[in-house]
Amino acid sequence: MNVRRHIPTAVLAGASVLGVLTLSACSGSGGGKADGKLNVTASFYPMEFLAQEIGKDHVQVTDLTKPGTEPHDLELSPRQTAELGESDAIVYLKGVQPAVDKAVQQSGVKHTVDAASLTKLKKHGSEVDGHDHTTGDNGTGHDEHGHEGHEGHDHEGDGNDPHIWLDPVKLAQVAKGVGKTFADADPAHKADYARNTDDLVKKLTDLDKKFQDGLKNKKSDTFITTHAAFGYLAERYGLTEEAINGIDPESGDVSGSRMKELQKLAKDHHVNTVFFETLTSPALAQTLAKDLGVKTDVLDPIEGITEKSRGKDYVQVMEANLAALQKALGAK
Repeated sequence: MNVRRHIPTAVLAGASVLGVLTLSACSGSGGGKADGKLNVTASFYPMEFLAQEIGKDHVQVTDLTKPGTEPHDLELSPRQTAELGESDAIVYLKGVQPAVDKAVQQSGVKHTVDAASLTKLKKHGSEVDGHDHTTGDNGTGHDEHGHEGHEGHDHEGDGNDPHIWLDPVKLAQVAKGVGKTFADADPAHKADYARNTDDLVKKLTDLDKKFQDGLKNKKSDTFITTHAAFGYLAERYGLTEEAINGIDPESGDVSGSRMKELQKLAKDHHVNTVFFETLTSPALAQTLAKDLGVKTDVLDPIEGITEKSRGKDYVQVMEANLAALQKALGAK
């Protein structure tokens, strides 16, 4: 764990927002707080979930993104940036929150883990087809099951789709890296972190199998969403995601040609549902669904857990997503 850095008294006086500052120095594996826990900052909910599951009783986790807040919109105050620098470990996903990416680079924290660096990212657009099968990974741009992503409109600044957490297999890869980072930061509890990581990987592997089995026998393989967040999920399970907006889930600016495309594909692929999200307005999905004469339902990108979420944690909400897809795709 890091030795506490000297920061101005004025910053310390107002450092109650995230509760991550302490004045006591620490070294070795004693923990960043008086209770000996590893002081971890997570950028938004999926990273918080990983930190809690892997760290359990050995960590104190602070989520930079409050429940109900759209993560992409997060801005950090100077005080929050200073507090971030007092973390023993940081878990974030580069490409989701530019303000966090910049703050992490400036933090000087030794034990940081970028989830995006722990698995292969791809360029996804408003349409992602998970049916192109090739062989092997071999670093050629294909994922673990040999699926090739389709390039389209850039979702993030560098063109890579950061929504890796919606693929349980990729999230399991990330979990292993987080576990190693915690072990490096707190070697006294290395065995516990390894065991907790194994438990989480098994949980995610079981979730992957539920999706594989649950989506085998289906009448349709195409689903429509407001936000191009489910590209990795579509690739993993041989589906086609068609997003109304590939870049901004709340822009509401859909071209006439795109609307015609969506109307045609809905008819051709027997689409009976337009999915919307919990943290953004459902208006666009409702308008399209009305035009198409189909239903609406929630497909949650799990960027945060709120009272509206169909579950109390990542796994429960993913299971709810599976149930929604099964219903929409006519899976038995």
